[in-house]
Amino acid sequence: MKITIDKNLCSGHARCAAAAPELFELDDSGYALPLDGEVPPDQEQAAREGAWACPERAITVE
Repeated sequence: MKITIDKNLCSGHARCAAAAPELFELDDSGYALPLDGEVPPDQEQAAREGAWACPERAITVE
């Protein structure tokens, strides 16, 4: 499973990081940074919750 963030849609609300801080890091301006690598199997649900928390739907988990 991989996380993709559409930087053009991200507005920096940081709801993804609030929902799954172990998977979503923020840059200095509060915008989500893409996860480098695959989501560990035991954190797949957290990745989905982080994506669902995004009001802009800027995050894809597949």
